[in-house]
Amino acid sequence: MASRPTILVTGASSGIGTVYADRFAKRGHDLVLVARDADRLGSLAQRLRGETGVAVDVLPADLTKADDLTRVETRLREDARIGILINNAGAALLGRFEDQSTERMADLIGLNVTALTRLAGAVAPRFAASGEGAIVNIGSVVGLAPEFGMTVYGATKAFVLYLSQGLHLELGPKGVYVQAVLPAATRTEIWGRSGADVNTMSGVMEAGDLVDAALVGFDRRETVTIPPLPDAGQWDSYQMARMAMLPNFAQDQAAERYRTTR
Repeated sequence: MASRPTILVTGASSGIGTVYADRFAKRGHDLVLVARDADRLGSLAQRLRGETGVAVDVLPADLTKADDLTRVETRLREDARIGILINNAGAALLGRFEDQSTERMADLIGLNVTALTRLAGAVAPRFAASGEGAIVNIGSVVGLAPEFGMTVYGATKAFVLYLSQGLHLELGPKGVYVQAVLPAATRTEIWGRSGADVNTMSGVMEAGDLVDAALVGFDRRETVTIPPLPDAGQWDSYQMARMAMLPNFAQDQAAERYRTTR
């Protein structure tokens, strides 16, 4: 692999994806940009070529459509120049669970879970075989907080975190770096598409600040990066509490507290 591998960014036409493309182009990486909006991708590609001189390929694709998803998978499998996947494309679904249609839930899961997993699955064998490469999965702090009330969306992001941690354990020893990035509310178009006005919200991080922080975590090779979390010790304590439970899961009988009716 070249010293500066090509980066494939999904959801590259706006928000977090656009900033990732900008930041990696300024680091001298060639790019493959994936999103539904071909015109916006073309404009972004033209700007980045002019500003940085890197090569930028545009791959318009709707990752909820089988043929488009397959085209991106094929590119990841066959283009040996691609050494980093930024799995950013995603959507949100607001409102109460009982008010959401099963069709919208299925669409959300298709993009946030199925497409993300398939793209990681397309590139992981090649990375593992070469002993290098990186997969960055964009999750959300909502995946840790059912109290925030975005049940289906949060469940998809909990999946992203678990998948990333599992891939870290499987692929890390083979030289592949896997990072989960967990933003909180970030100023992107995802809010308008889901029916919310981001301008009425407080505590909203700018996409540039979010990605710059995520790239600090990337350069440090963090497994989980939570840009809005001030105290890293809170995450460490969370992890320690989870790990402390693991030995207690392997029992041939139910715990004593479940063997009484009182």
